Amino acid sequence: MPLQNYQYDKIMREYSKTQSRNRRLLEEHKQEIYAKIPRIREIDEEVATLSTQKARALLSGQASGTEDLKAAISLLSQERTALLVCNSYPEDYLELPYTCPLCQDTGYVGDKKCICFKKAEIELLYTQSNLKEILKKENFEHFSFDYYSDTMRNEATGLTERETAKKAFDTARNFVRTFDTCFENLFLYGDTGVGKTFLSHCIAQELLDTAHCVMYFSAFDLFDLLADSKFSREKNEGAEFILDSDLLIIDDLGTELTNSFVSSQLFLCINERIMRRKSTIISTNLKLENFSDTYSERTFSRIASNYRMVKLEAKDIRIQKIFLGGK
Repeated sequence: MPLQNYQYDKIMREYSKTQSRNRRLLEEHKQEIYAKIPRIREIDEEVATLSTQKARALLSGQASGTEDLKAAISLLSQERTALLVCNSYPEDYLELPYTCPLCQDTGYVGDKKCICFKKAEIELLYTQSNLKEILKKENFEHFSFDYYSDTMRNEATGLTERETAKKAFDTARNFVRTFDTCFENLFLYGDTGVGKTFLSHCIAQELLDTAHCVMYFSAFDLFDLLADSKFSREKNEGAEFILDSDLLIIDDLGTELTNSFVSSQLFLCINERIMRRKSTIISTNLKLENFSDTYSERTFSRIASNYRMVKLEAKDIRIQKIFLGGK
């Protein structure tokens, strides 16, 4: 999804701040050098005068005399550089510094976004996703199957907990791999602490690293934000992204206080995102047979027909980690 105007403006404001900061730094360098090496101030004034004369000559069509002016400016520049070096300063000490030499702090190389712009874009998306810190440790690289039994077997599927987890892991990997070419939604369900949130974080990290807009909300925070958006007159940027982000993650659905407002907003949210072909991941501890009672038959029908159901089974991994000393 392209950046929203306010996101783009936020990044460009940072470039403007960087440019201003570097211009101030250059001015500080000039004042320092002019105080220590007065001859350089004289050289700069002479160069400015000669440059003005050269420009006037070119404008008046007197190109014949500009070569002498050009040579004089070159000699003064060489003297200036020599004075800097002799006084232990870098040759470029009086040149405008750039944080990014590639785009000279404009964000663009030609008409294409600079690599620094793309990094700023990803950083902004990470920050707005509500996941910046947790994804440093919860990602595909750190996903472990050790917490899933290879002997406990689901009678309905015939798969062990570990086989079920590997199947879910592969589904998540494929979801990322085909994200830009195949519209899909995931419904992660199972008991508390079986890795549903962790798996959704794995997906989020991969997509954020490729500059996709990912928004994460616990169910409680999501409906709280939707309520603020509906009943407040103030513009809420987060609410705008709920329907239009590349990926929306609704975590722990069923833990919030459910009422008619929540039920209707959930249906509107998932239905609108389906219509816009924007992917959603929902995780819940609710059993499938209880979902319709908690929300509505209509909502469950919409999910069942448009989401891939992914179940995870295990003893509570958080408790297992406690007994393993946090490992």
